[in-house]
Amino acid sequence: MRILLVEPYNTGSHAVWMRGYQAHSRHEVDILSLEGQLWQWRLLGGAVTLAERFLDRGAVPDLLVASDMLDLTTFLALTRPVTARLPTAVYFHENQMTYPVGPRQKLQQHYAFINYTSALAADAVFFNSAFHRDSFLDELLRLLKHYPDHANLHTIEHITARSSVLPVGLDLRRYDEYRPTTPRDPASLRGPARPPLVVWNHRWEYDKNPAPFFEALYRLAGEGIPFKVALVGENVRREPVEFEEARRRLGNRVVQYGYMESLADYARLLWDADIVVSTSNQDFFGISVVEAVYCGCWPVLPERLNYPALVPEDWHDHTLFRVDAGLAGRLRARLTDPQPAPPALRAHVAAFDWRTLAPHYDAAFATVVQNAAP
Repeated sequence: MRILLVEPYNTGSHAVWMRGYQAHSRHEVDILSLEGQLWQWRLLGGAVTLAERFLDRGAVPDLLVASDMLDLTTFLALTRPVTARLPTAVYFHENQMTYPVGPRQKLQQHYAFINYTSALAADAVFFNSAFHRDSFLDELLRLLKHYPDHANLHTIEHITARSSVLPVGLDLRRYDEYRPTTPRDPASLRGPARPPLVVWNHRWEYDKNPAPFFEALYRLAGEGIPFKVALVGENVRREPVEFEEARRRLGNRVVQYGYMESLADYARLLWDADIVVSTSNQDFFGISVVEAVYCGCWPVLPERLNYPALVPEDWHDHTLFRVDAGLAGRLRARLTDPQPAPPALRAHVAAFDWRTLAPHYDAAFATVVQNAAP
């Protein structure tokens, strides 16, 4: 079967996801994309450029899978001589309906409506987590109720019936190459010369809510609890004020500051770390947490978003905190009694490796084509 992935925003996790599926699928997977920049313009205008390029290609796939960054309705309208009977699906990495509004964000409702009509136009709608699917559908009801008449609330049922979950596929086994050959000795896991290492590996952005994380670290540092911290997320701001303050206040506790371009260096850091923390207000899946847990980190996560799904239920009481104010207590427990993460945590996230997930993707996409057959 020939599958075409259409992506206006070819960068970051979108790009990694496409290449990963292409490498592990049993189907013939091709990619039609634009540069990963100017995301608002890609969402508004990318469909026009990609429609032209699609028609110029000549070859017609058996299935078209669009990213949530594509205005699928515009794309299909401009290519209707070719795509009128072509099965289509849309994969939601994120959505503009439930994404927190940034300080300079405008047109949010318009972006959300593009996501809505794309889902409505597709034969199948896939979300990267059950949390993402459910929150999208809940917010869609509120969005449509906002309009004065002809709100078409019944269309939510149509989208719901076509919706399912395909977790993000990751090439987790690539981290195995950098795994230390000598396992840690639990009896001497950490000591005064080697305090526990805490990792923050999320984007340096408002929606990742870093303030409670730093407040917890300041509090624990004030108590004299030994720890080191690595701040390795990608900086998307010119002036990451909270991070600059943390580097100043935490001093030599900060062992890494800034994004790590080298996979080898990043992987070795994760294998050396003990704890991964998130305080995010937005995360539709949690890729960075999965990577860290796979490499042996204890997760300390808020009991919200998709995070509970990334930890076996038996371990929720040991890994999740209900409110941001509870982070310091959960983190204190991990720092003062450092223990290696139980194998069950790594085994749980290992299921997101492409070698496990690709067959599920292949089967799901094949079903879309079969159901669309006349």
